[in-house]
Amino acid sequence: MPYPRRDHLGAVADYCQSFVFDNGAFSVWKRGEVLDVDGYTRWCDDWHRHPGFDWALIPDVIDGSEEENDRLIAQWPRHIPGVPVWHLHESIGRLIVLAASWRTVALGSSGAFAHPGSNVWWKRISEVLPAICDETGRPYCRLHGLRMLSPKVFTRIPLASADSTNAAVNSGSKSRFGLYVPATAAQRAAVIADRTERFQSADRWPAADPPDLPAEE
Repeated sequence: MPYPRRDHLGAVADYCQSFVFDNGAFSVWKRGEVLDVDGYTRWCDDWHRHPGFDWALIPDVIDGSEEENDRLIAQWPRHIPGVPVWHLHESIGRLIVLAASWRTVALGSSGAFAHPGSNVWWKRISEVLPAICDETGRPYCRLHGLRMLSPKVFTRIPLASADSTNAAVNSGSKSRFGLYVPATAAQRAAVIADRTERFQSADRWPAADPPDLPAEE
């Protein structure tokens, strides 16, 4: 549930088995704005006791310094289940510290590695994951992939969870559904989500090649 779209939270809380809160840093970053850290924190505090609330992304600055992001983590109220974000342009040493200190760490694409699935992105991932995986390739903490719901990505990485706006963004288009196009945007979003759910995350790093993937992904 993204902070900038929190007006939809009533429906999410009523119908979803569980949900997480997204601080909206990516949208803020794209617009060149500043995240309302205090407002977001109050929102999380209001909702964290709801039985469907899993965790919230701790506020982060996508292209910020490690010091900036460490300060935001230090300010986070520990009674609210939180997940810190490690950005791919940051040092691997910082990721090692986060993986040793938190149950779940989110991986965010940024800087020269802003596009998940690109060649330079995969090269960085291949440098990063060995540092936080044991000898069997299993991560020391749970990993959440930000903008990593393409099966071409998550089937190769041992993620515990991932998110993206794929269903919301592409449900308005009818060109990717072939001859039998679902009638409504909600139905098209459900089809996109179902296509994603057919695949599983890798169980270790490095992963074997995933099964054949549909061309439209």
